[in-house]
This record gives sequence, C-alpha cells and structure tokens, in this order.
Amino acid sequence: MALTDTTIRQKARPQAKAFKLADGGGLFLYVTPQGGRLWRWKYRHGGKEKLMSFGSYPTVTLAQARELHRQEQEVLAAGVDPMAARKAEKLTDTMTFKAVAEKWFEFWKPTVTERHALEVWRRLESDVLPALGAIPVDDLTASQVRDCIKAIEGRGALDMAKRQLQKCSQIMRYAVIHDLAHRNPVADVRPSDILPARKKRNQARIDARDLPKLLHDMDNYAGGEHTRLALQLMALTFVRTGELIGATWDEFDLDADRWIIPAERMKMRTPHIVPLSAQARAILAKLEAIRYGRSFVFPADTGKPTHMSNNTILYALYRMGYRGRMTGHGFRGVASTILHEQGWPHDHIELQLAHQSRDEVSAAYNHALYIPQRAKMMQAWADHLDALRVENVTALRRA
Repeated sequence: MALTDTTIRQKARPQAKAFKLADGGGLFLYVTPQGGRLWRWKYRHGGKEKLMSFGSYPTVTLAQARELHRQEQEVLAAGVDPMAARKAEKLTDTMTFKAVAEKWFEFWKPTVTERHALEVWRRLESDVLPALGAIPVDDLTASQVRDCIKAIEGRGALDMAKRQLQKCSQIMRYAVIHDLAHRNPVADVRPSDILPARKKRNQARIDARDLPKLLHDMDNYAGGEHTRLALQLMALTFVRTGELIGATWDEFDLDADRWIIPAERMKMRTPHIVPLSAQARAILAKLEAIRYGRSFVFPADTGKPTHMSNNTILYALYRMGYRGRMTGHGFRGVASTILHEQGWPHDHIELQLAHQSRDEVSAAYNHALYIPQRAKMMQAWADHLDALRVENVTALRRA
C-alpha cells in the first residue's frame, strides 16, 4: 500500500537494523538505526540497478518526494539515466569559464611544447580570465566574449585578440562536448564580425636579382663569426629562424649528410629532415672549430648556456643595409621562388620548406619522402648560390 504521513509517523521508528517503507514504483523511505528517514528510488538503466536520493523526511515531504519521483521517472522514460543527468546538471551549474578553461588546458597541453603551453595559459590569465573567468559557462554570452576581445584589440593587440577569440571557442567546444555546458556562444562568432581587417603583409624579402649582392654582403659581414655563419647556413637550408638558432649538435647526422630537426622544435610538430650539401658541411666544420664544447650550434654571445637571440639574424641584416628589405624568413621565399623557376617539383620544394599537411598521420609520413631527390635539389641550390657569388664578383670587377 502507498504510504501516508500517518503511516510514516507510526512505522518509521528506528530499529536495530535499517529497513524500508515502500511507497510504490521503486520509491521508498529508508529508516536507519540512528533515526534517519531518507527518501530513495530504486530503478534500472542500461541493465544496471541504480539508487537515487531525494532527501530526508520530513524536510522533503511525502508529496514532494512523489513529485521528484514522477519527474525522474519521465527522464528515465526518455531513455536517459536520471542520476547521470542530475550529475551533469549539477556540474554545469557550478562550472565557471575558468574551471572549464583549466580542464581544457590539461586536455590540450600535451599536444604542444611545454613552453608554448605555458605562454598560452599566461595569456589567458592576463587577457581573458579576469573578464570571463567567474562567469558560469551556461551563462556566458557572445556579447561578453565580444567585449573581452574588443578590450584586447583596443590596446592595439589585434593579432592577440584574434588568437584569444580562437581560444575561447576551443574552450567552449570542450565544455559542450564534455557535458559541461549546453551550448557554445562563441561558435558563430568570427574574427571579422568584431575585429577590423588587417591587410596581410608578406615577410620582407629581396628580389632574386638582388641575391648575389646579399650573398656578397653576408660573406663580408664584419660582425660575429657565429652570426656570419648562421646567415650563410640559413641561405643554404632556408629553415625558419627559430629552427636555425635553436639547433644542437646532436641533431646532425654528418655520416648521412642530414640535419634532423626534432618534432618539438618544428612549427608543424613533426620531424624535419634537411639534406646537407657539401657547402653546408663546410660551414658546420667551421662552426665545429669554434664550438668549445657547447651544445648549441649558434650559442649566445652572453656566455649563458643558450642559443643566440631570434633578433640576431634580423639585426645583422639591418646593419648590412637591408632593413625593410630582407628578414631571416625571407630566405625561404627567395629559395622557393628560384627553385620553382628552375623547374624543381613543387612537392619536393614544399616538403623541404616543411609546409606539409596538418594531418598528423600524413605529416609524420611525409617528412621523410623524396630524401634522395631533395638531397639532389639542396646540393643544386648550394651550387647555384656559389655561381651567383662568382657572377657578383665578375659584375663588381666590371663595374
């Protein structure tokens, strides 16, 4: 028989052992030896028996317990586990944007280098979390994100504003897919909706016709020996500046004429093989002669156990008169242009530039493709630079 308040008062008295007073449909009052009277509902979902609590009597009355029971039965009838739904709802109610950001960061950071991960979190703490961190994720609105991003843009950091908008979207996508939020208010917000457009600027680089003069100026650079050799090796290998200055001696397999840059130092997070021409080997020999036991190929001139600054290459070009005309990155564009004009296969050039697909599987495979062909191309490129040096000397003599 269904319970009544009178029945409860008469029968729900503590005994030596706990017992139940059934109300029907799996709902019952659980009476403990200590005098506790707790509403419980026993049900089955996914082939498993579950037990849900509705509070204690008389704080939760008989009528209230039945209403809670009815509501949860409707959830169960819809094919949803009521306890799982309640847990998700409770978690969402208390989950702030900062709490979700922390969960997302722990999930995301193994995919990048430790240094990059720390920088991303530092920027979030500085730019985003002060404005959005305390807001429950289900209360977050597109306008709140907009105001946060506009504030970043307002101090002149347009690129940072775009990156932080991207991070907000990533965090909210994580929240939705992990049942921490019901919706992503950033999903339909594009940078162009709230931020001004900026005309894309290509990295400064000289024309191919000016390359002989640049090679001559590099060979006669009056600055440090490591800087001069770094410029020459960059011209031969056309790697990114960060990849060059961060090189360590253990990355070079001189027996195989290869420089193998590890994945953690590459923009695309896959290893990169640079076939070494005879000219590149000669430069490495000069660098080996002034190594003095240091692990970095291009050590800092401060005496600290690190590599040269990222600006060393750029400032050297400035001192040679190429401010606004050439950067370290510009060597990549010049090499690509000339190699394409000479008829080398596009795929070989793109692989040597490490422009491979962002798909992890194909990128991990592609980095080792066409090694013999790329080695031939890199030697031909080095020989071409030597030929330009001779042409430049001839031209200077004629002048």
